[in-house]
Amino acid sequence: MGVRLMVVDDHRLLAEALASALKLRGHRVLAAAAPAAGAAELVISRAPEVCLLGTATPAEPGTFDPVVRIKRERPQVAVVVLGPVPSPRGIAAAFAAGASGYVRHDERIEGVERALMKARAGEAAVAPALLQGAFSELLNPAAQPDDEGQRLLQMLTPREVEVLVRVADGEDTRLIAAGMGIAPSTARTHVQRVLMKLGVGSRLEAAALAARTGLLDRAGPIPADTPGSPEPES
Repeated sequence: MGVRLMVVDDHRLLAEALASALKLRGHRVLAAAAPAAGAAELVISRAPEVCLLGTATPAEPGTFDPVVRIKRERPQVAVVVLGPVPSPRGIAAAFAAGASGYVRHDERIEGVERALMKARAGEAAVAPALLQGAFSELLNPAAQPDDEGQRLLQMLTPREVEVLVRVADGEDTRLIAAGMGIAPSTARTHVQRVLMKLGVGSRLEAAALAARTGLLDRAGPIPADTPGSPEPES
């Protein structure tokens, strides 16, 4: 016996193609397309056995709010999410919202049909390969890219960070000393320490490295120059 279902997706061509394919396989399709914002209202008003709900962003906050509302107002409707290759967070969010299954956009129509039948029967409708991939990623998470800017920033003292910002702004030793209220020799010492910690050989290289890694954005604006006597020469 065919499933009485709805295909809800804001990509009309995809929705209509799926609806046509499922009709040819003996299923009763009540609607073929709707914007995401109106998905819940449409499903609640028509009350199908199964809703095939498309999404392009399974990991985005609020993506599965329509699922929550459908299950709250029509708990008998089984919702199967149709989306891209999900992250573990995406799969978890879908099921936490009340979905009965998750099917990839590139799944064959036979796989979509199996998921719909399982969902109508009250079973979890998700391909074993998807679950295996999700568990594998959860158990062996990919390493996050190294935040070089943050790492370099942590190597410098607050005063050295200010020196680096001034170097990047093109200030020479005299201007650095005047702006920070320190002696020129102290300013030169700070500059040399900054170069050494960053592993570069010139002020130009230091400025380029700071800009490339986003260190300057993290450092924030330098304090306003305050008049006063410079520190004594060390």
